[in-house]
Amino acid sequence: MSRVIDKTRETKETKIYIHLDIDNPGEVRVTTPVPFFNHMLHSLLFYMESEALVEAIDKQNFDDHHVVEDVAIVLGDSLAELLGDKKGIKRFSTYTVPMDEALVTVSLDISGRGGSYTDFHVKRDSVGGLSMENVPHFLDTLAKHSGITLHVIQHRGENAHHVVEAIFKGLGISLHDATRLVSSNVRSTKGSI
Repeated sequence: MSRVIDKTRETKETKIYIHLDIDNPGEVRVTTPVPFFNHMLHSLLFYMESEALVEAIDKQNFDDHHVVEDVAIVLGDSLAELLGDKKGIKRFSTYTVPMDEALVTVSLDISGRGGSYTDFHVKRDSVGGLSMENVPHFLDTLAKHSGITLHVIQHRGENAHHVVEAIFKGLGISLHDATRLVSSNVRSTKGSI
């Protein structure tokens, strides 16, 4: 089974294109107008061990909100489509990631019931053009569109860059782990997800 997708979403505000192959580690290229978001998406996709291309155009240039939200929508929709009925996937994954003084746990369930529950706090309003308020918004939008229940807990950390990078790395590692094919059945006592 090939788990590769190419997906485009265009609105009056943005144009987003994503190519994603979740079974073949390869080149990761990310181009958005938000430098720190590029870095975080690259980390996420690299640790997912995926071949990926993300291109985002901001047509209005208001701020980073629409690009962050729309990338999350397209990435979430892509994951949902790639995983289909979720037959055979591991489904659950939890990783705690250190990033210097920061320590963050990411735990997820590819449940079909998308939602994000985050507990992290940083002192800066933005890093490299990415508003810190848009980090939980990205996570929540991604979770809802992909049908993933996502928990993020910051145990410690003072540096906003380190905290957010630990989140994105942990999400990438957890997504890679949870999407592995480990059986021929749906991993649910209900028989379906």
